Amino acid sequence: MRLIFLGPPGAGKGTQAKRVAERLGIPAISTGDIFRSNVSSGTELGVLAQQYMDKGEYVPDSVTNDMVRARLAEPDAAQGFLLDGYPRTTDQVDALDGMLQERGRALDAVIELTVDTDEIVRRLVRRAELEGRADDTEGVVRRRMEVYGEQTAPLTALYAAHGVLRTVDGMGPVDEVSDRIVKALEG
Repeated sequence: MRLIFLGPPGAGKGTQAKRVAERLGIPAISTGDIFRSNVSSGTELGVLAQQYMDKGEYVPDSVTNDMVRARLAEPDAAQGFLLDGYPRTTDQVDALDGMLQERGRALDAVIELTVDTDEIVRRLVRRAELEGRADDTEGVVRRRMEVYGEQTAPLTALYAAHGVLRTVDGMGPVDEVSDRIVKALEG
């Protein structure tokens, strides 16, 4: 299967991506992991990305797309993958569509995890306390939710129009959410 997980920060995408990918026997691929791998390996793309990150700037779509293209070309992704954190823009959606078309492939499903805003605020503020992150205050988290909604709404609409969007309730125990995702994929 070729899957994407969408959802706001704190929705549990990373946790669920690992669990679901393991169940399906495909790699869970996060853009954060791709960035870290390229930077630590000193790849040409990693060096380029590091230049932007050192300035506190976003890594341009072109660099991100090239990193994802290279990761999807690795042998473990040949039979499928689960992308977490990519795509984030409609331009990245177009780039991913092109990558898949080059291989004669298409997405099987896009899972959108939905979680109540107050629950996300609670989760992220608690995580910030546990990890000593002073930047994740309630106000900052609520603003991040607004930005996520603004940036992601076009993606969910696009994937819904393509008939691949599955919305899954991300509230509740981790095992229950995993089961809901698997049922959504089977349905």
